[in-house]
Amino acid sequence: MTMQDGLMKSVSGIRGIVGESLSPELILNVAAAFARYCRYGTVVVGRDSRRTGGAIAGMTESVLALHGCDVVDLGIVPTPTVQVMVEHLGASGGIVVSASHNPIEWNAFKLVGKSGSFLGQKEIDRFFALMEKEHKSKKWNSTGRILSRTDAADIHIEKALAPVDSGLIARRRFKVALDSVNGAGSIITQTLLSRLGCEIVPVHCEITGIFPRGAEPLAENLGDLCASVKCSGAAIGFAQDPDADRLAIVDERGIPIGEEYTLAMVAEHLLSKKTGRVVVNLSTTRAIEDIAKRHDALFTRTKVGEINVVEQMRKSGARIGGEGNGGVIAPEVHLGRDSLAGISYVLEMMAERGQSVSKIVEDLPRYIMKKGKVALAPGSDTASIISGIRNEFGKERINDIDGLRIDFIKEGPFGGGWVHLRASNTEPIFRIIAEGRDENHAGAIYRHFAGMFR
Repeated sequence: MTMQDGLMKSVSGIRGIVGESLSPELILNVAAAFARYCRYGTVVVGRDSRRTGGAIAGMTESVLALHGCDVVDLGIVPTPTVQVMVEHLGASGGIVVSASHNPIEWNAFKLVGKSGSFLGQKEIDRFFALMEKEHKSKKWNSTGRILSRTDAADIHIEKALAPVDSGLIARRRFKVALDSVNGAGSIITQTLLSRLGCEIVPVHCEITGIFPRGAEPLAENLGDLCASVKCSGAAIGFAQDPDADRLAIVDERGIPIGEEYTLAMVAEHLLSKKTGRVVVNLSTTRAIEDIAKRHDALFTRTKVGEINVVEQMRKSGARIGGEGNGGVIAPEVHLGRDSLAGISYVLEMMAERGQSVSKIVEDLPRYIMKKGKVALAPGSDTASIISGIRNEFGKERINDIDGLRIDFIKEGPFGGGWVHLRASNTEPIFRIIAEGRDENHAGAIYRHFAGMFR
């Protein structure tokens, strides 16, 4: 990850604040370089509901076309819908104009390769190199076309429904509360739920361009959804982020189960039917590892970042994977984080087991996680801090493929817990994630390491 003048560039794409680091000049540069990266083939473009998205996507599409690409405009759609459509159309690539969970003043370019997955490290490095070059537009008779598709949502929904028993779910007639943060999932997810015979209680499902709560589907941002579940008697509440690749769950009592347990539920559901390899990143709860052991499934951890998980899943033929931030990656649907896939599997699990969400979660391995972040001052020497920590805890289990993860295997106050320390790919911060057997245990681990960065 690199940061220059407030612009963040990593395998998660290019993110900046509109009117500051994300400028018209940057849009032109990104689109022209991506046209060349895609060898002037067809490019699929979609965006989330941010007010700045229309202008950015429009300029991006124009530059792509002027450089010879045919452009397929999907409008406001989830990030996974763009990924699905790149694969469905056999396109050369895709661009999602979305800063995902970042605050509303941010926007970003998420870059999708011809496989339908994000660009990997080597690919993104090649793209960044292209951004340093000049690119000539085509002559008038060699420019591309800009075409709109209105069937992308239907195509994505069909893929999300294909691996589940839709009839069984529909017969249960679940009442479902949905908080889409007025984002790209607002309409498509209601359509999916209708196809599954659900009664929908919409919460923040109007595409207004304004986020009525924090963009991340964290427990502290889900008060309205929790209240809606309790008042309506819904069986479950689902919460998405603005581009609908992440999914959080509120149980029938109106209590958030924690975004880490979205993937835990799906992993338990799928592995109980058929075992297979599980792939998650370093920051994901140990509960997934325990679930894999329960079902004799092979287990692998990767660097943080969707594409890192996806590449390992593709390489190993994984059954299920994802990230603990609510990102479910189900190969039966497509290799990318997808809240629609997560919703389909969770409802099927509830229908098959005849159990409430709280009962299902009660039967899963339980840990408590504490996440936080430290704003980095310019010139912060985090490398020396990390080096000192590594030396201090050198006898514990260390993983340094992405920042520093320490599993505390020795007896002591932190024993049985773990901590992951790493610079963010999407914000100018340092992330600290600690997990323990209970709130006190996790809190003690977190406070100890957070104190080292102050």
